[in-house]
Amino acid sequence: MNEPSITIAQQPLNPRLVLLLAILLPGAGHVAIGQVQRGLCFVLFAILLMVVTYTTTTPDQSFIGRHAGGLFVWALSITDAYRLARIRQEAFRRATVGAGASGA
Repeated sequence: MNEPSITIAQQPLNPRLVLLLAILLPGAGHVAIGQVQRGLCFVLFAILLMVVTYTTTTPDQSFIGRHAGGLFVWALSITDAYRLARIRQEAFRRATVGAGASGA
């Protein structure tokens, strides 16, 4: 008998691991989940805005003040990578639960 084969995608990375990678380096969480272009865009804009805020502030500003633009983009990349990882994990969970129910 020819039974239809069900192909289940590879289990996505744990969102907490993606979160850790995103905290360590901007864009790393995106690269880990396969969103390489998105991760590189975050890196590019983080560096670009760090340079812009560094050059437009005075030397008496704190480190955070001098790099605020890049740090802001970095913070956005952290939340975005974690959100995407959670969405992928939930989609995988629903696909496996649905495949298990239809295969019975």
